[in-house]
This record gives sequence, C-alpha cells and structure tokens, in this order.
Amino acid sequence: MYKWIMSGIVTVACLFAVGLLIYALPEKEPSESAEPSSSFVVPDAPVQAEAAERIYKSSCLSCHGDQLEGRLGPKLSQVGATLTKEQIYKQIAKGGGGMPKFEGKLSEEELVTITNWLAEKK
Repeated sequence: MYKWIMSGIVTVACLFAVGLLIYALPEKEPSESAEPSSSFVVPDAPVQAEAAERIYKSSCLSCHGDQLEGRLGPKLSQVGATLTKEQIYKQIAKGGGGMPKFEGKLSEEELVTITNWLAEKK
C-alpha cells in the first residue's frame, strides 16, 4: 500500500510541475518573417484630415483623448517626431503593448490615412 501512495504522490507532483511549466512559458511571438519586411513603406498620400479625424474619433479617441493628449494610451500629439510612418502603421495594424490591433477592423486605406495623419504630428 505504501508503494501506491508514493506513486500517487509522485504522479500528482509531476502533473503539477508540468502544469507550472506550461503556465510559465511565455507565449510565442510571431517570427520576424511574419512581419512586413524592413522594406515595407507606407504609401505617401495626401493627408485627408477630415477622414483621419473621423477614423480617430471612432477608433482611437477613447484611449488617446480628444486632443491626442493620452488617457489610457500614450500621448499622440507629437508621435510623428518619435516614430516613423512604418512604426506608426505597424503599431496601429498589429497592436501590442496594451493596444489592440486594428488590422481587419480598419481597411488598408483607413490604416494608411490615420498613419499619414499621425506621422505629421511633430
């Protein structure tokens, strides 16, 4: 009977250890090859301020504030001075760091419009 108790304790301990390992492993990040290549360039397009502001109000305002001052999300009033257009686009499209991804929620045209508008904020 002692053997059965010990084997049961060892089994439970092993299952607990495996569970801890699985829980503690970080989620696998997508590989760099899944990201747009470093030659990815946001198309230059005339900034359509009205369209960009409409997109901003419907998708960004609740976290970044009505004056781009930041609330839950960071301040965006000078984001173009610190990030490239490609970095801004990637952040909006892919999300990360607490920001949801908007790829699939916004069209490609809307992503480019809001990116070019924010890139001018310097």
